[in-house]
Amino acid sequence: MTLAISGFDYVRVPVADGVSLNAAVGGSGSPIVLLHGFPQTHLMWRHVAALLAADHTVICPDLRGYGASDKPAETGPSTYAKRTMAADVVALAGALGHERFALAGHDRGALVAFRAALDHPRAVTHLACLDILPTLDMWDVMHGVTAAVGFHLYLMAQPPGLPERMIGATADAFFGHFLDQWSADPRAVPADVRAAYLDACRAAVPSIVADYRASAGVDVEHDRADRDAGTRLRMPVAVLQQDWGSALGYDAAALWRAWAPDLEHSTVAWGHFMAEEAPDEVAGALRTLLAR
Repeated sequence: MTLAISGFDYVRVPVADGVSLNAAVGGSGSPIVLLHGFPQTHLMWRHVAALLAADHTVICPDLRGYGASDKPAETGPSTYAKRTMAADVVALAGALGHERFALAGHDRGALVAFRAALDHPRAVTHLACLDILPTLDMWDVMHGVTAAVGFHLYLMAQPPGLPERMIGATADAFFGHFLDQWSADPRAVPADVRAAYLDACRAAVPSIVADYRASAGVDVEHDRADRDAGTRLRMPVAVLQQDWGSALGYDAAALWRAWAPDLEHSTVAWGHFMAEEAPDEVAGALRTLLAR
């Protein structure tokens, strides 16, 4: 059985040459797009989306390379650059009739959302990022033995071939490791949803690796160019994240404030999969952001 967000309609929308995104759409009112993280699909938003749909049009796509969306072969750095994936999201919203929309992302989806807000400030009215640092800052704070928590970042940064073979050979154990280790409440991801995540990841190893590989190359270049140019996020920004700063020795709020002058930064006690572990609180934080 294919899992779906209850009460939402599903559409498949062309967003680029040869690339269509699968998306769940529900509710009515001002639009908000919710982007999922790793190793998940749009289903991670199932609780938050239902709450927000009471007074918003909620759009939950599978990112390029994930879930039921298209997974183009990696032909170069741009295929899975966050700039490319961000353009997908803007095209999706536009095709659904929304030239301006709020945007929230978790994990990988938050990196896409961050890039969309930098590249398309006239389209993105509000930005929420859950449990990330911008790519350039993320690499800067990873050092010494504490970087072991991000071993997958280094594995998938390698040239094509070895990472795909290693991960593909043990896909369920690899992706399941993160579902187990990053969750503060295993009940938040029930067995049927976990199985759906593992099925989706198992079928998308090359594109998932390509997404991460881009974040060790072209995404860094794009972030660095924006930092050097003094580009800032123009819209209200909310960041919810675990206390990674204490664990890795940095000031998360200060790093974010350099990018986002209009920032509300919150350190939370939930696990990484916060939209599933604390949906009421996450939905409330998004409502507060949208009121700014």
